[in-house]
Amino acid sequence: MIVGAHSIIYSRDADRDRAFLRDVLGLSSVDAGDGWLIFALPPAEVAVHPSEENDVHEFYLLSDDIARLRAAMRKRGLACSPVQDRGWGLLTHVTLPGGGRLGIYEPRHARPRAVAARARRRPVASRAGKAHSKARSAGKAKRR
Repeated sequence: MIVGAHSIIYSRDADRDRAFLRDVLGLSSVDAGDGWLIFALPPAEVAVHPSEENDVHEFYLLSDDIARLRAAMRKRGLACSPVQDRGWGLLTHVTLPGGGRLGIYEPRHARPRAVAARARRRPVASRAGKAHSKARSAGKAKRR
């Protein structure tokens, strides 16, 4: 039933941060209308950590070579925080053109196998909704 994930980065300068994702990171995108870009991401993973609060979420990109990534960012004049060895990986934060920070890390933990992309399938709820709609229409026709 799950076919992907949609993450949101809030920004004070969304146009510049979109340009960063497109031009610096080289992410492909589609225009969802009026210049609203939706970017493709490489395979993703999600983890659930214990917390005293709910509704707290974080977003990180993964790198296969954090030193090379930092060097590429420096060449483009983008600031990165010093690398922190967190045990589970090497972590840096890139300062986005809009002023926010984006965490990027080189994982040391095992990576789950990516979920294979499925052919364009509607979620089960949509199919059930359509079947329900057809049944209602058929019921109305019988009552007439």
